[in-house]
Amino acid sequence: QVQVEESGGGLVQPGGSLRLSCAFSGVIFKIRTLSWARQSPGNEREFVANLFTDDGRTHYPDSVKGRFIISRDNLENSVHLQMNSLKPEDTAVYSCNVVTIAGQDYWGQGTQVTVSS
Repeated sequence: QVQVEESGGGLVQPGGSLRLSCAFSGVIFKIRTLSWARQSPGNEREFVANLFTDDGRTHYPDSVKGRFIISRDNLENSVHLQMNSLKPEDTAVYSCNVVTIAGQDYWGQGTQVTVSS
């Protein structure tokens, strides 16, 4: 059984930083991509970071480029999202996504990030 679980969300002031973590287990096939996405009320889900495991490439949308960093810990089957210079518009539920080369697509339940003074 595949499990994907995020942690590290919370309340932070504008300009602050947070580090999200995602632990995954039970994935049998080789992982193709690891990603973080966010969704706030009334908005569509937006991918904020992608990591392509074949060559380590990362991709970020302009909204977070230069502020967010995705990284993987191979030994612990986890992926992290370092978020710096946070803005109120970064407030959302952040979810971890694991996609395998077989096309399996797994999501965690998400963790709330609130940026407010």
